[in-house]
Amino acid sequence: MAVGGTQLLSVEMEKVRKKLSMLYELEKAKFFSTVEKKDVEVISERDMRIPLAIGPGGYFGYYNPDGGDLGIGDGQTYDKAVINTNHFKHAIQWNTKAQWGTDDSRKSVVNLFKELMAKAMPEFRRQTEAQCMTAGNGILATVTSLATTTLTNDTITCTTDGYGIKLLRKGQRVLVYDAGLAAPLNTAGTPAKIIAYDLVNKKIQLDATVPTIAPGCFILPEGLSGANPVGLFGVPYHVQNSTVGNWLGLPRATTPEVQANRVNAAAAALAPAFARRAINAIGDRLGMDNKTPLTAWMHPCQVQAYEALGQLVSVINKEASEQGLNLFFSENMRLAGAPISPNFVWNKTRIDFLTNDHWGRAELTPIDYYTVEGRKIFEMRGQSGGVATSQVFYIVASWNLFCDCPPAQAYIDNLLVPTGY
Repeated sequence: MAVGGTQLLSVEMEKVRKKLSMLYELEKAKFFSTVEKKDVEVISERDMRIPLAIGPGGYFGYYNPDGGDLGIGDGQTYDKAVINTNHFKHAIQWNTKAQWGTDDSRKSVVNLFKELMAKAMPEFRRQTEAQCMTAGNGILATVTSLATTTLTNDTITCTTDGYGIKLLRKGQRVLVYDAGLAAPLNTAGTPAKIIAYDLVNKKIQLDATVPTIAPGCFILPEGLSGANPVGLFGVPYHVQNSTVGNWLGLPRATTPEVQANRVNAAAAALAPAFARRAINAIGDRLGMDNKTPLTAWMHPCQVQAYEALGQLVSVINKEASEQGLNLFFSENMRLAGAPISPNFVWNKTRIDFLTNDHWGRAELTPIDYYTVEGRKIFEMRGQSGGVATSQVFYIVASWNLFCDCPPAQAYIDNLLVPTGY
C-alpha cells in the first residue's frame, strides 16, 4: 500500500508566515491629535471656569447738546462656562502560559507581551477619537434593527446615523440604553462584549441577549451609569445650534450666543453654496476681523462628493508627448478656502468647520499607565485569594474637551451620503 499524505502529517514541518497581517483598522487619532498638541488647562477636581464676553454693552443713541440729558450708561455683559473631566481607562490582560508560549522567535511569530504593550496606547487613542465624536452622552451607535440568531447572542444593525458602527470596536464591552437614556437594559447592568464586527453591513454581534432591546435604543461604552449619562463633550456637543439643554452650564435656549452656526443640507448632496453659507454665518456672528483660520473636517465620502463637483468642471489638455491620466485631485484640497481634513471616524452626513484657536483640554491627569508605587503590571487573584497566573495593566486619563467660542464654528449636516458608503 502506497504511503499517503495523512501518514506523514506527524513528521512534516509546519510553515508559519512571519509577517502579521492586521485585519482591523487602527488609524491615527487625527482630531484628538490636533487638540492634544494644544496647551492643556490643568485643573483640580473642581470645575474649570471659562469666562465669556456675552454682550457688548453701552447705550448708544442720539442726544441734544443744547442742554439735553445724556442719560445713564451700561457696560459689557460677562458670563462663565464650567467644565470638569471624564475618567477613561483601557485594560489589557493576559495569561502567563500565553506569554511563555510566545516569548521567543522559535515559538511564535509575535511576542504577545511586546505586542500588547505596543498596540495598547494606539488603541486607547483610537477609542478616544471615537469619544470625541459623541455629543456629551456617550452614545456610540443607534440600534436600527435587531436579530437574535441564537438564544445567547444579539445581532444589531446600526444604520440610523452617519456613524454606523464606526465608533465601536470588536472586543469592546458596551451597555445598551433605552431610547430615553433612562437606564441600561443589560441584565443586572453587566456590559455585553462585541464578538463580531461587520463594518460594511453595519452589524455587530453581542455575547449576550439584552432584554427589551428595540430600534431606537443606544449603545454606550461600559462605565457609564444612571439616567442621562454624561460622557466626553465631543465635537457634536459644542458645535450645534440646538436650543435644548445646556452648554457647559449655560441654557442653550436663553443664551443663543453659545450656539454654533448650522447649514441644514436637508438630505441634499454637497453643494459649494452650503460651505460658503456656513463660513459667512461665522462672519455674521463675529465680524470679519474676528474670523480665525478654519479646517473643514469630514468623512472621505464627502471629500469624494466635493471632488465629483470639481471633476464636472475640469478640462484635461492632452499634450503631444506621452502623458499619464489621473482624473482625481491631490490631497491638497480646500473647501471655501478652508483646508480639508478627511477623517474616517467622522459623521458621513456632516462637515464641520473648526478653528483650532478655540479648542482645548481640561485635564486632571494626562494619558499614562496606571501605577501604584511604581508598579504598572498587576497580578490577578484566584478564588483562593492567592496569585493567579494572569496579569493586567491599565492606561488611564482624566480630561474633557472644550470649545470656548461655539459661534466661531460652523457645520453642515443632513448631507446625502454618496452611493456605496
